[in-house]
Amino acid sequence: MVDAAARAGVKRYIINDFGWGLNERSLPEFKAIGDSRRVAWTCAIEHAQRGEGKEDGFTWTGITIGNPIDWRGARRSTTRARRNSRARRSRDRAVRGRGAAAPRETANRFVKVLSIQTSQNKLLAAFERATTAEGEGGERKEEKQWEIERSTAQRALEEGRVKHAQGLGAWRLDLLVFQLYAPGEARCIVASRADSDSALLGVREESAYEVVEKALARARS
Repeated sequence: MVDAAARAGVKRYIINDFGWGLNERSLPEFKAIGDSRRVAWTCAIEHAQRGEGKEDGFTWTGITIGNPIDWRGARRSTTRARRNSRARRSRDRAVRGRGAAAPRETANRFVKVLSIQTSQNKLLAAFERATTAEGEGGERKEEKQWEIERSTAQRALEEGRVKHAQGLGAWRLDLLVFQLYAPGEARCIVASRADSDSALLGVREESAYEVVEKALARARS
């Protein structure tokens, strides 16, 4: 796709790799996926180098957000790892279209985006609030209770590796959960708000409720 875009005269190519970007701290099980993505990155870099200095030359931008948090929303279930009061940093995936913003500053590099820093408790409260409806008299009426499954990051790691060894595709979600919640690792934190490119890209800070509303809207569509 990168080659085709360059031949077609595309001026800015936005790398679509689900927001992982340059993350050297992923588990080894994700190496094969990362290697395949690097092929596209390398191709984009080479085309950009050929067009360097040209006014209409090929350029690229990658958007790094870390692991997404809006999986399984339609199932009305949530898994809470222990140490659930610890803050977690997450990124909203709806930033891909912003990669062409500030074209000079974002050219030929990965930008890092952060829209929210929150916790499991706050996210659960936001999901429960977002899935209630107003009844007569304005009172809040619960549509359906969220089911809570309590687990640990270590369990997600062990189950994911068993599934990976068996060739079951579901291993990805388990290991992503581990990367998100592994105590003391912060594998999914790509940058603090101050060190990120969020302001440059026009990505504002969001509340847990805002992020949850968007995640549920995508799950329902």
